[in-house]
Amino acid sequence: MTKVVCVAGARPNYMKIKPVMDALERRGAEVLLVHTGQHYDESMNDVFFRDLGIRSPDRYLGAGSGTHAEQTGRVMAAFEPLVEEVAPDAVVVVGDINSTLACALVTAKAGPLLAHVEAGLRSRDWSMPEEVNRVATDRVSDYLLAPSPDAAANLRAEGYREDQIHVVGNVMIDTLFANLDRARQCEVLQRYQLTRGGYGLVTLHRPANVDDPAALTGLLKALGEIAERCPLLLPVHPRAAARLAELGVPGGIKLVPAAGYLDFIALQDSARLVLTDSGGVQEETTALGVPCVTLRENTERPITVEQGTNVLAGTDPQRILETVNRVLDQPPAPRCPELWDGRASERIAQVLLDGGRAEHRLRPTDLGAGSLPPH
Repeated sequence: MTKVVCVAGARPNYMKIKPVMDALERRGAEVLLVHTGQHYDESMNDVFFRDLGIRSPDRYLGAGSGTHAEQTGRVMAAFEPLVEEVAPDAVVVVGDINSTLACALVTAKAGPLLAHVEAGLRSRDWSMPEEVNRVATDRVSDYLLAPSPDAAANLRAEGYREDQIHVVGNVMIDTLFANLDRARQCEVLQRYQLTRGGYGLVTLHRPANVDDPAALTGLLKALGEIAERCPLLLPVHPRAAARLAELGVPGGIKLVPAAGYLDFIALQDSARLVLTDSGGVQEETTALGVPCVTLRENTERPITVEQGTNVLAGTDPQRILETVNRVLDQPPAPRCPELWDGRASERIAQVLLDGGRAEHRLRPTDLGAGSLPPH
């Protein structure tokens, strides 16, 4: 039996790892779920496990918060003896958080095959810690599981071998489609006295937007003007809570506690538009056909702009205001990328379980057939 360790560490990971675990187990693999504890806030952690029906983690590493170096180091120190003890055939990491990179580095040195779900995403912004995590994780991975053709093109341009690259689709959408009917039965709209299509949904959590008071003040000013035309609901991410309390928010913006998975999907599904700095939300709104305005200068998910409902507005308040007014006047037509069909996890399981053992495969820095060795 193939033994696979699946790693999760923060909210964006849970929706990605659940369908992969399920698909591996359906094909007979022994799956061990490891939670690094990078996110430990109850609203960002336990509620997602409950909403998604994820079993309790088999191992909990308790990494907690800290600087990037502290957090990455703590996860590595805790994960290394676990890999030695369990001796998995493969380790699956997802996304781009510090836990992703930490567990990838440990796995690469320990010897099991390493699979990176969401490989090949690039923002081209080297100031984003997530971009560094993505690139470094891809470099040491045996299986590069790309969500879309543009991600695979990035990997080819960076010199990865074809046998490493697999376009599998988007696992976030697997989880979205599996839970959409349940989400639509939630009472979250009634709880906040909202009507379908009668509000905009806002999420803010990226350090560049919430840690800099000047940047956040500018964003809030723009949101205040938007709220005069379309009332806004802002579920508060723990990272942004103190800053928002300190600065105060304009009228028309309703602050509510961070939402669980099902509530948040319901809020996205019924929104007139969504304003966000989250990569996952760009994907979910694309799958739902809901207009999305991204409050960033770049995106590692350009397919949501090219083939979806996402519009990149940047962080300049005036540009945001102009973009939102244009989207409200002429909403983009719904389009969903190929392979965002709810079956990405099945394709991932097939790649991993049919790919052979580590001793029979080329490893990340091996040269493939037809490659020339360096002079």
